[in-house]
Amino acid sequence: MLEPFNKLAKILHIKPEALLDLSEKISSITDQEKVIERIAGENELLVHKILSGLGLSKENSAQEIRSALQAKIIDLEKKLASGWQGLCKTALSLVEELSFAKASEGTAGFFIKREKAVELLGEYPPQNLLDFFGYKNVRELVDKESFESVFSALRFTQSTEWMHKFFDEAYSELKADDFEERPIQIKVLEEKWLNVADPEGVASRPYGASKFLEKKYHNVSHLKEFGIIFIVPLKLDTPGETLRIFTLLLHYLNEVPFYSKLFKRFSQEPDFVDKLKSLLRGDVLEGPLPNGGGMSWRIVQRYLAKDDENDFRLFEPHINPEAEHWFKAQENLAKLGPDFEFWKDLDFVGDYFGEELVSFNLVDLVMTLVKKGEIKYLYHQQEALWNRIFIEYLGRDRMNALIEKNIIRGYIQL
Repeated sequence: MLEPFNKLAKILHIKPEALLDLSEKISSITDQEKVIERIAGENELLVHKILSGLGLSKENSAQEIRSALQAKIIDLEKKLASGWQGLCKTALSLVEELSFAKASEGTAGFFIKREKAVELLGEYPPQNLLDFFGYKNVRELVDKESFESVFSALRFTQSTEWMHKFFDEAYSELKADDFEERPIQIKVLEEKWLNVADPEGVASRPYGASKFLEKKYHNVSHLKEFGIIFIVPLKLDTPGETLRIFTLLLHYLNEVPFYSKLFKRFSQEPDFVDKLKSLLRGDVLEGPLPNGGGMSWRIVQRYLAKDDENDFRLFEPHINPEAEHWFKAQENLAKLGPDFEFWKDLDFVGDYFGEELVSFNLVDLVMTLVKKGEIKYLYHQQEALWNRIFIEYLGRDRMNALIEKNIIRGYIQL
């Protein structure tokens, strides 16, 4: 009877007793029973199915299984990259295929007006950029280099201190009237941005994105408040990089509208700016969860394991919007055909082979492949599993509604 609890608890790095206690509490609230048993059974069936298809079994080593899964990714990437004629053109055409709005029209959202953003930047001039290009002021910089390029490049051309000051002070001036409906933009930065000097003198890469890339682990990022998804142009010479870029694009095309919806929802409230800043920071409640009646689930709106894999908040009931954005991205990807559909519904799947946990989550495997196994990613699968537990009790629609309603508070009270 306890085997399913032992299995999932080991994957989540929590005690089986804690998972059993969670199950008993939430079952009494939802009248849903044997959920943990059902999830563990589905996990087992999917692992067996995938291994059988690869000609492997539970007797194979973790490295053999991970290598076989990554071989599938490399083959998939070749199909994706076939006819790759410029990253932006191909990525956007595929995005269009996946039922997003046409690239020329974008996907509409609620973002800071360009004129307001330029005005604020003029109050806090990005001197590194102005000096590099030799422009006299921010207006000339934006007019000559484009709004999307300038605001994207701030992330890796200005110091951390400047970024914090701009965010803390300039954003405090914002109000609802400073926002507008406009399309999301995907921007591939021009190669000249690779030559922008690193503000901290780091020469390990030829431009100021060295620390940015080190922190992000990848070269695709986004600016939620401006509706910009940007790609730092790097040579694609490592297996997995093409697929990583594309899946990240799909991820951000789900994440940006999610936050845009929240910006609009809170825009008419008196504490709009405080809530806007909280969302942009990705605040996660730091203290203990309330222990009153019912039970509480923390909302973890970023991957805490990237900073500290032993963060106590990872080992208690929680749900993660990031994992939901990835779930939707992989659903979109599956629309490209059977080879891509292979990865659908594997986001929460993982198992131990010997003493080593292997994630069957596409994102974990791609990230591990790009890092050549130096880092074995597991946290995308683990967070997806926490989401799956909540969904099996209350449903995906209910989970998403509760996240939107309670994201600022930082937890859901059942």
